[in-house]
Amino acid sequence: MLSVLDVSASALEAERIHMNTIAQNVANAYTTRDSLGRPIPYRRKEVLFAPERTPDGQPGVRVVDIVEDPSPYRRVWDPDHPDAVNGYVRYPNVNVIQEMVDLIMASRAYEANVTVMELTKSMAAATLKLLA
Repeated sequence: MLSVLDVSASALEAERIHMNTIAQNVANAYTTRDSLGRPIPYRRKEVLFAPERTPDGQPGVRVVDIVEDPSPYRRVWDPDHPDAVNGYVRYPNVNVIQEMVDLIMASRAYEANVTVMELTKSMAAATLKLLA
């Protein structure tokens, strides 16, 4: 039963990182400058997952890397914006609606793994009760 907990724990950690990355993307959806103040928009981040083995050899999941999405920036007509060039502003390549869909999916995966852990713990408790 401990291996089931290890598998779910690895998935919980991976989904927590995934949800934090989505939150970062949403928070920066309209950030048109980098940390140095240059007019370089934020670039959307993506989480890369990979299978792994738990300490006892059971399958699990881990985050391999967080990479930048190479898709093009959004160009929006806003001639009054301070970062406008020829009337257009380059905004981050973040689609807030898609990020929210991804967040719902990650949240449900997280909840499913919490449920697996809770069921595993209750099964272990019931087994101990039968043995006592």
